[in-house]
Amino acid sequence: MREKSKMVSCRDDPCGFVCMIITYGAVFYADYVVVEWLIVPSSLSASLWGALHALIFNSIILLLIVSHLRAVLSDPGIVPLPSTAIDFSDVRSGNAPKSRIDKLSGESWTVCQKCEAYRPPRAHHCRICRRCIRKMDHHCPWINNCVGEFNQKYFIQFLFYVGMAAVYSIFLLVISWTRECPSCSDMDEKNARIAHSIVLVVISILFGLFVCAIGCDQITAIFEDETLVEQIKNKGQHREVIRRSKMDLLREVFGKGPIWWWMVPCRSTPYKRFIPPSFNV
Repeated sequence: MREKSKMVSCRDDPCGFVCMIITYGAVFYADYVVVEWLIVPSSLSASLWGALHALIFNSIILLLIVSHLRAVLSDPGIVPLPSTAIDFSDVRSGNAPKSRIDKLSGESWTVCQKCEAYRPPRAHHCRICRRCIRKMDHHCPWINNCVGEFNQKYFIQFLFYVGMAAVYSIFLLVISWTRECPSCSDMDEKNARIAHSIVLVVISILFGLFVCAIGCDQITAIFEDETLVEQIKNKGQHREVIRRSKMDLLREVFGKGPIWWWMVPCRSTPYKRFIPPSFNV
């Protein structure tokens, strides 16, 4: 089998491209409003506080963009296709078992009839990516990619920085409007500032609440050691759970480095090489 690549191209999903355009449009608009209509016109621009707030906000935006691009372009955990075709006719007819035990790991590998390949435990087929993904949580149009074993960290970082940007922009809006605004004597300037501020608040609240809800779902899924796909498939069924500490479960996603390093959008653990299964005959 081929070893999976570390970076993948964007999926040809129109919905995904539209969501990405909306994401970057909202991010760059928020940055424009914060700098040009909140910090510069107010008295903040006359002190180092204005430059400091602009630096902090743009640093958050930079981390947001980097983590988003890593989530978009990183391999979520694509299971490589076999280099040679495998005959699954017996499996389709029901004359052969739909799973086999790997001699090396002892894990039960199942057959994906769409990929026509064996897949490891907890891997699921994505109809949009048209491939099986290791520990697939869901396909997210906002990153135009699946959220899986190898990019869940970047996805959660993206949610975190969107939430930070939303909260910080509202914080700067409150500070700006409580400060003196020398350029607001012009009524047209003042009305434009009000309009931009209202749009910024709406965007911040909508995106803030949205990423907060998704982020809580992601953390809950990590603590329960069950992806969204598995929650749907296992609904109403008894599932054996190996009890592990929450810190171990978090380190499985974010890496074994120090906690402060978890929010840096770079890989903190070695990239896992795909090992082809060796089945018992």
